[in-house]
Amino acid sequence: MAPRANWKGFLRLSLVTCPVALYPATSESEKISFNQLNRQTGHRVKYLKVDAETGDEVPNEDIVKGYELDKGQYIEVSREELEEIALESTRTIEIDEFVDKSDIDPRYLIRPYYIRPDGKVGHDAFAVIRETIREMNKVAIGRVVLTNREHIVALEPMDKGLVGTLLRYPYEVRSEAEYFDDIQDVKVTKDMLDLARHIVNQKAGRFEPDKFEDHYETALIELINQKRAGKVIRPKERPKGENVVDLMEALRRSVGKEAGKQAAPAKADKPGKKPRKAAAGQKEMLMPIAGKKAAARETSAKKPAAGARRKSA
Repeated sequence: MAPRANWKGFLRLSLVTCPVALYPATSESEKISFNQLNRQTGHRVKYLKVDAETGDEVPNEDIVKGYELDKGQYIEVSREELEEIALESTRTIEIDEFVDKSDIDPRYLIRPYYIRPDGKVGHDAFAVIRETIREMNKVAIGRVVLTNREHIVALEPMDKGLVGTLLRYPYEVRSEAEYFDDIQDVKVTKDMLDLARHIVNQKAGRFEPDKFEDHYETALIELINQKRAGKVIRPKERPKGENVVDLMEALRRSVGKEAGKQAAPAKADKPGKKPRKAAAGQKEMLMPIAGKKAAARETSAKKPAAGARRKSA
């Protein structure tokens, strides 16, 4: 199924304008999700919108927005009144300025979106805007209205499209002072830094997201499979943190530990060892669920390659 755009409108750089569509670049739908159940009946719990005073259920058409002025005192605001204050950024992403990427504090980043031309027209104008941003090696800053609120958006080229990252406003970012002021000023010796640098060099590499596994998601799948198979779930012993007394000794031991990891050879499979066969009726219980993301990958892998030809007998 084709992805559905979260927003459609226009991208504008001065007098250069093109229609664009904006799509979420990330998804949480592949993760294991739970429903809430009534422990007594096993039925799903349903949430109702009720009047806080009478307890009666309120239909959607009778629900309006209200701003609380004082305890129990509200100013009602209708949908029509909200539409009256609609900003230009409701339909247009206007590029206001270009900045260096290093100027953007990571605390201001919210979430990324993919931006592409909407329809068959405007590809030329879109390419001009995209390649201008790429050539200048800058990030374009604009504004866009999503979920009825105006957001700052940072635009960067990616392949043939753009990535737009929503940014927070300054009032949404808390000051670090209230958290860091009480941290003690500690003198770190050169020997400690040298040992710590050695550990960093041993662990140095490139960030490759595919190397990382969501261990919690894997544990959830294992838990559900065990319960489905009727196995008894026993609590595991929690790891205990070590009480570090001598920091220098801990650093030295860490260096030796990392060196040992690098030197350890990979374990080879024992020759002649055959995999254990699953008993009848057990196969479907070994992995009745594999998670939504793994299932999607498996379905994709089973699709025949485009243009594949049948071999003649």
